Amino acid sequence: MNEEVIITAALTGAGDTVGRSEHVPVTPEQIAESAVRAANAGAAVVHIHVRDVETGQGSREVPLYREVVRRVRESGVDVVINLTAGMGGDLVIDPDDPLKPVDGTDLVNGLDRLPHVEELLPDICTMDCGSLNFGEGSQLYISTPDMLRAGAKRIQELGVKPELEIFDTGQLWFATKLIEEGLIDAPPLFQLCMGIPYGAPADPGVLQAMVKMLPEGANWASFAIGRNQMPWVAQSALLGGQVRVGLEDNLYLSKGVKATNAQLVERAVTIVEGMGARIATPDQARAKLGLKRRNA
Repeated sequence: MNEEVIITAALTGAGDTVGRSEHVPVTPEQIAESAVRAANAGAAVVHIHVRDVETGQGSREVPLYREVVRRVRESGVDVVINLTAGMGGDLVIDPDDPLKPVDGTDLVNGLDRLPHVEELLPDICTMDCGSLNFGEGSQLYISTPDMLRAGAKRIQELGVKPELEIFDTGQLWFATKLIEEGLIDAPPLFQLCMGIPYGAPADPGVLQAMVKMLPEGANWASFAIGRNQMPWVAQSALLGGQVRVGLEDNLYLSKGVKATNAQLVERAVTIVEGMGARIATPDQARAKLGLKRRNA
């Protein structure tokens, strides 16, 4: 069991959730405010997407990231900043004409997913470590080995810690190849993402098998979506990992009761402390993950 647990708050994501909960932050001001409240509730790390202010849809516009990060850094609240670098991998095809992308496609190469990381130099940025059939219909997430190697090399040059997002066992296999090739600096950081159709199911046995596949010395966390979010806090901590909660993955505190990010963090704190473990501070998280405190 992990005796000192890092909590990450995934604040908003890019999914179509804005119309399903009034608590999902959309504007840079709302996202930054939610980050500060989550940090005050016990999150050592905040995982940040941005959204188009007019439509509420996920965005990769650098000025939006710039404003969120500036607001968080100027708040005076100490928290580790984790920016997604997964946007730009969406491919939606016409099943009758699969070479023709349709509305909803936002597909760029690995380096073009990184301009906000290059400018803002967060503590952590994510790398989605493989392609995936993303739910029903004809949407795919595209992240090829060539894209990942190019992205990993650039992230390494920037001195940013990549969080290796793992949605299935084959992606974990490939991520270990990146480590072997010297493209990921020690200690590596994995996020085991469970329950996303059609990746690894939210099954404790599957999580245990994936943990056994991790390279020696790796740091790891795991989360599951929807109603499995809070049970997964306990699952991850029991197996020695860190945890992630937040509105990116789950909108509810209990059946029919919509949550805020801070409330989800508070619930995770209650679970972890009820198990007899401690909540890691941002500095403790930095020490464990091999991060340097950034002055900017």
